[in-house]
Amino acid sequence: MHKKVTEEEVTSLHDLSATDLIAGYRAKQFSPSEVLEEVIEHVAAWEPHIKALYLYDPDGARTAAKLSTDRWQRGEPTGTLDGVPATIKDNIATQGQPVPLGAASMKLVPAPKDAPPAARLREAGAIIFAKTTMPDYGMLSSGLSSFHPLTCNPWDLSKNPGGSSSGAGAAGAAGYGPLHLGTDIGGSVRLPACWNGLVALKPSFGRVPVDPPYVGRVAGPMTRTVDDAALMMCVLSKPDRRDGTSLPADSINWKALEKSPRKLRIGLMLDAGTGQPLEKEVRSVAVAAAKAFESAGAVVTEVDGILTREMLDGLDNFWRARMWDDLSKLSAEERGKTLPYIHAWAETAARLSGVDVVRGFNVTMAIRSAAAKLFGDLDYLISPVSPVVKFPAEFASPVNDPNKPFEHIAFTVPWNMSENPAVSLNGGYDKSGFPIGVQIVGRRFDDLGVLAMAKAFEGLRGPQKPWPTPPKK
Repeated sequence: MHKKVTEEEVTSLHDLSATDLIAGYRAKQFSPSEVLEEVIEHVAAWEPHIKALYLYDPDGARTAAKLSTDRWQRGEPTGTLDGVPATIKDNIATQGQPVPLGAASMKLVPAPKDAPPAARLREAGAIIFAKTTMPDYGMLSSGLSSFHPLTCNPWDLSKNPGGSSSGAGAAGAAGYGPLHLGTDIGGSVRLPACWNGLVALKPSFGRVPVDPPYVGRVAGPMTRTVDDAALMMCVLSKPDRRDGTSLPADSINWKALEKSPRKLRIGLMLDAGTGQPLEKEVRSVAVAAAKAFESAGAVVTEVDGILTREMLDGLDNFWRARMWDDLSKLSAEERGKTLPYIHAWAETAARLSGVDVVRGFNVTMAIRSAAAKLFGDLDYLISPVSPVVKFPAEFASPVNDPNKPFEHIAFTVPWNMSENPAVSLNGGYDKSGFPIGVQIVGRRFDDLGVLAMAKAFEGLRGPQKPWPTPPKK
């Protein structure tokens, strides 16, 4: 294997950050082709165990890497991410490839063009070598799917990687290159980041143009470092007129991540207000994160959660109706191919009234109002990402009950509905060494500040455990 020697250790090329890869290309220490070959070799060792990829195309990637290598040799890189390996979630359209949404009930029709986030990565020169797996219609935080094989967590193959950006989370932890793109409507980049030890930013709504847009839905980076998440945002946040909900173009300097926590008002939320009880080890990690910021000069105050039982149940009704609307348009045969858990959950919407569904949608406005009030007195908020440390790989959710599908998203979903930026990054480990994430939330549009606080926490949280290695044959 090709190696890059640092002062601390010998690091494989597939484990290097995107910022280090770009520096290495520029210094001609190694080439995009050499990096890709190590990624391909690493995928071969890991993929039979975790099954994170869809439409894996090593030969196409080799062609793209050779062109990138030639450009770097001429000193003419095409963009910010030229030659950096990247994966894209199944539900983000890529030209000429089907978009199954993790569901066997979907027709496999080639997409006519790249969706905005895929287009931005390709324009920047990223080598998109695979799509990544997801559960049916993105409506589970799990690696369980009726279309894709079961995706498992590299830290513990018997455990769930979370979702719905399940393959992206597993691929990031396994070292399938540095850059992975996911989507999030209730926690779908942050929860897998939490359970895989990654960094994931749920941007402010509209910060990253998407197509098709939907209430609360965003696309965001999933990486091993905050710097790499910021590097992806340099590219992903560029405007695209296909998204009528996108924010105006903004000249944010995504690399300006130096910001002291000193005198900042930070809230610590240890009770989301509803949902699953907080496990002791998760609570300890969140408290330790708050104390770390306090030691750096922040003023930390414990705050109450903003989500109520009525709000979470309202979202459940709204999303059930939305899902049943999609499924009811399918033939009985097609509908029968859907994951049984999803079908059982969605079909109950047939018994909801129009008023029930409208009330469900209206809780999004109540959540937005509660979040605005909370941030009237805070600069940032620290909380757990998930109330539980881990759960079995075969489960559809931590509770694994279609009648209680969203008990685990009470810390994450408010910020989708309120449109606040929120980042997950590793805060510690349980007794067995399994990662436990911490969430940092900021005011609407303060995406850069949230990343800056995450960058500060990287320096405060203490040493991290080595990334998992492939099982021995």
